[in-house]
Amino acid sequence: MSGVLEAQQASGGTIGVPLSLGGLVGGGARVSLGGGKPTASTALSSEPPQDMEKELEALQAWKELVAQELDRVVAFWTAHSHDPEHGGFLTCLGCDGRVYDDLKYVWLQGRQVWMYCHLYRKFQRFHRPELLEAAKAGGEFLLRHARVAPPEQKCAFVLTRDGRPIRIQRTVFSECFYAMAMAALWGVTGDVRYQREATEMMEQIVHWVREDPSGLGRPLLAGTPAAEPMAVPMMLLSLVAQLGAEDEALMHRYAELGDWCTQRILRHVQRDGQTVLENVSEDGQELPGCLGRHQNPGHTLEAGWFLLEHASRKGDPELRAHVIEKFLLLPFRSGWDPEHGGLFYFQDADGLCPTQLEWDMKLWWPHCEAMIAFLMGYRDSGDPALLRLFEQVAEYTFRQFRDPDHGEWFGYLNREGKVALTIKGGPFKGCFHVPRCLALCEEMLGSLLSRAPDPAPAPTPAPREA
Repeated sequence: MSGVLEAQQASGGTIGVPLSLGGLVGGGARVSLGGGKPTASTALSSEPPQDMEKELEALQAWKELVAQELDRVVAFWTAHSHDPEHGGFLTCLGCDGRVYDDLKYVWLQGRQVWMYCHLYRKFQRFHRPELLEAAKAGGEFLLRHARVAPPEQKCAFVLTRDGRPIRIQRTVFSECFYAMAMAALWGVTGDVRYQREATEMMEQIVHWVREDPSGLGRPLLAGTPAAEPMAVPMMLLSLVAQLGAEDEALMHRYAELGDWCTQRILRHVQRDGQTVLENVSEDGQELPGCLGRHQNPGHTLEAGWFLLEHASRKGDPELRAHVIEKFLLLPFRSGWDPEHGGLFYFQDADGLCPTQLEWDMKLWWPHCEAMIAFLMGYRDSGDPALLRLFEQVAEYTFRQFRDPDHGEWFGYLNREGKVALTIKGGPFKGCFHVPRCLALCEEMLGSLLSRAPDPAPAPTPAPREA
């Protein structure tokens, strides 16, 4: 074991939790609990049973730590964010959960609905009526208020507490999380209203993205480059997975769209496969200037695990290997801060100084996405190097972002890893990236442990001579 994190329990107690799975991935042949075919480094070896037992204990310790933290994070949001008067959620929360602004951001409303539905559906301990009722209350708030001018589908970006629109964005992201929330509610309730809302919004989003974006209200100015940000096909691919998981007919209906999204994302691998760029031209070429050189390591890692899920659904090991190399390892090699640890927020592909003031900050969500990506990569491939990277990111993340006093995680650190903003929620941070990361990692760790071979029985001692 390489280290111990003193993790605060919800009760305030302190327990020492081993944070290294080094025995699982150390030198020599080891047992891999990941998927894929055994290799020289992952095949079963003649490792002493006691060493294997320690390794499994470490994996179990990770699962327990992640589960404990998920409980604390969910408790923070259920205690502080619900709005019983108007429905929906208050996400502008200070360090201790106090509300500092009552604006409601549509994409965060949708994300929290989805998160509650996922927890309710996947975890017995969260299969609680009050969590489902909170999700439904959030969904009904969206049904009443999210769309600016029903029956038109364009959603607001931000609303007043009682649901009056304040501002829209000329993008599809509020609408994407609206559809995601409705699909999740349909999955847990079976209510056809939610199904209809999800599929109708999905059709509108696809129309805007693939046919005619004019309904978004974005003016087509003569000098504006025809750029495709990676976020758009990423988000559509996520919706394809969500809707397909709820209904087999929709899975087949959107199969072509999933493949289209995948190919569009893969076009962001540029410069002979040596870098992933956030923006490319509509025909898949590198753009000039800062826009073209812009890199977002966390976004690339998030795209990576979306693509890994797609490769798993398709049964495509070649795509999986390509994604691991280009969307997991490449952004980590360039994006990890060798001096202070953590992932840079933005980078320039030529090593020039990025123009964004926050470029060297460490934000919560890229680290959440990296944890998911590396653990999923290990689960699907069996490559122990990916498990080492999961450990590296998770150790930094739990040490730097976690708030042992009030729960939830800080979102914004400076380059050195010191808290820059003490808020726990705002226009961009809500009940989503942290609990999603913890929930998916707990599920994957449980899956890995279920694959572990049964311990060898202790040898029967030879009978003693009379």
